[in-house]
Amino acid sequence: MAFRSAFLGCGPRANGHAKAYEHVTRGEIVALCDLDEERLNQFGDTYGVPTRYTDLEAMLDTEKPDVVHCVTDPTLRVPLMTKLADAGVSAVIVEKPICIGASDYKALRKLDAESSTKFAVNHQLRYHPRILQYLADVEAGEIGEVRCIDASSGLPMSGQGVHVLDLLFAFNGYAPACTVFGASSGYDDINGTHPSPRTAETMITFENGTRAMLQAGEGAPEFIEGPSWMHKRIAVYGTQGFRHWWMSGYEKSLPDGTVESGDQVYADQDVIGQANLVNAVYDWIEDDGRPAPTNLDVSLDEWLVILAGYMSTVEARPVDMPFDPPDDLLDQFKAFVGAE
Repeated sequence: MAFRSAFLGCGPRANGHAKAYEHVTRGEIVALCDLDEERLNQFGDTYGVPTRYTDLEAMLDTEKPDVVHCVTDPTLRVPLMTKLADAGVSAVIVEKPICIGASDYKALRKLDAESSTKFAVNHQLRYHPRILQYLADVEAGEIGEVRCIDASSGLPMSGQGVHVLDLLFAFNGYAPACTVFGASSGYDDINGTHPSPRTAETMITFENGTRAMLQAGEGAPEFIEGPSWMHKRIAVYGTQGFRHWWMSGYEKSLPDGTVESGDQVYADQDVIGQANLVNAVYDWIEDDGRPAPTNLDVSLDEWLVILAGYMSTVEARPVDMPFDPPDDLLDQFKAFVGAE
């Protein structure tokens, strides 16, 4: 079948979603929705989508899309995702971060349990061609048993820290986290929609024994000169080798003990990664037994690690997982770091 995709939100980030459809053969963009008519029309003209709405309910009632790309501010996640679920949309691709705090985390847990809509969080990095190859290498045992993972991003946790955290979970086979110990400082709220520590460092111990280090924000490693958004990276160390990826390059150990390395163009990998994510959602619609790897349940498990990092900072102790975060945890953290 040809899947009908619609966009809710036509801001700058939506461009990455739309460009992917140059590489998607099983579906097409049939409609757009945005409250800003000028932005809506510019986006529609750019991508050749003539069907445009400023009213979400009208779009859903008329177009009945199979998939909706929800590319809106994280402060709007709960009401918009609820509305899409109530409308019976088969699948929704939601931009990251999936949450901003603990109360919306709990609301989305409830929605995920009660709704038949398939929600996938837009961690397109998980679907980059080189990342997919490295994941296959690790699953095939080419670096032995994973012992340690080191991940970081130049942007703070709610910016791109969530991307590398998602990779961290993927490279560890989505094993449950059992303990989180974090230290965070400072506070920023980009555009009033992305609250986050200015810098955060988190040590995670998983049930399978793997240890992981996650750093996001100021002080993260830099491999090339450039703005903070250019510094995502992950290194996976096993008993027989390693895989290391960063935005502009990569390296991996070989069986003979040498190391292969090279450069890469992130944008080229990213558009294919986004298309792969869309196709993974299509696969999930066709087969309930093939959930998209970045499904909402997994992404909420990852967000709980971030909340545990907040709690660990505030109470200066390791946090055992899973835990029930207080609704006002973000406010507690802000008060602790002197942000209010």
